[in-house]
This record gives sequence, C-alpha cells and structure tokens, in this order.
Amino acid sequence: MLTTRGSLLGRIRDTNDADAWAAFVDIYGPLVYRYGRRKGLQDSDAADLSQAVLTEVARCIDRFSYDPSLGRFRNWLMVIARHQLSSLADKHVRHAGSGDSRVAVELHQLPADDDLEERFESEYREHLFRWAADKVRDEVEESTWLAFWRTSVEGAPPQKVADELEKKVGSIYVAKSRIVLRIRELIASVDDR
Repeated sequence: MLTTRGSLLGRIRDTNDADAWAAFVDIYGPLVYRYGRRKGLQDSDAADLSQAVLTEVARCIDRFSYDPSLGRFRNWLMVIARHQLSSLADKHVRHAGSGDSRVAVELHQLPADDDLEERFESEYREHLFRWAADKVRDEVEESTWLAFWRTSVEGAPPQKVADELEKKVGSIYVAKSRIVLRIRELIASVDDR
C-alpha cells in the first residue's frame, strides 16, 4: 500500500525502510535522470546526477520539514538537482587539467533554467501517470486495460474499441472509468498537490 506524500517523506527518514525508498526512487529517480539528459548530459553522467541527488536527499531528509503551504517537495528536489549539476560541472573543470575538457565546457554553457519549474512539473505529471498506469495495468485484465488505453490514451472511439474487443460499449465506459479512478487514487497517494 502506498502512502501519502507527507508520510512517504516521513518514512524515507528511516534509511532502513526499503519499501519507502523504493517508491521514492521509482517516482523521482527517472525525473532527475531526464533533467540531466535534457541538460545535455550523457547517459552515465545523468545516472550519476540522479544518484548524487538521491544521496543528497538521503543525507538531508532528516532536516527537511515538509510544509505544503511553503511549496512543493519537488521544488526542493530541483534545487538539489541544480546544485548537483553545478557540482558536476565544477568537478569536470577541476579534473580537466591543463587541456580542454569538452564536458566541462558544455556543462558551463548549459542554457538557463528559465522554464525549469514548468518543464519539471510537466515531466513529473507524465512520469507519475506512467508509474501509476504501470501499477494499475498489473491489477486488471488485459481487455480492461486495452479498453482504457485505446479510448483514453490513443483517443479511439468507444464504439470502435467495443467492436474490436467484442464487448458492449457500456463495458468500455465502465472499464475506462474504473481505471481512471484507480490511477487517480495511486497518484493522490504519492503526490503533494
């Protein structure tokens, strides 16, 4: 059973709570990784960035006080990600020696994060949907999943999907409704919005 965002943040304070950390890494690890890739990092450097951010969260979480009225947890996480990215750039400069380091030069020429919050929020929403959808897909029959996916994600008309699956159109609407509700429940159980 997943917990609410506030309680998940409370649970990851316990470094021995493997389930809480697994959920946290599943939700936020790929988000930080994609941030690194979008900033021009290679696969391995983006993975290093993600690991550094998660390590820093583990180091600092006992001092973090979550208050939704002060902002989202994701904002704090992005501050850490930007700081770790900057540290990665500085590290490449220090290790560049007297020669030219293409990675260091590129990291220092990265574009400003003018739309960072908007892009991060969009990616977070997309990732959270995919994460919840994957969990729900494991809970339902394949035909129920197809009814939802074809109508909600692919935009196929319910009657066409009903014909394809040899079901009544009403059952397509019911399947879609149930899965949408379950996805929303899962998202609400971990989202701080």
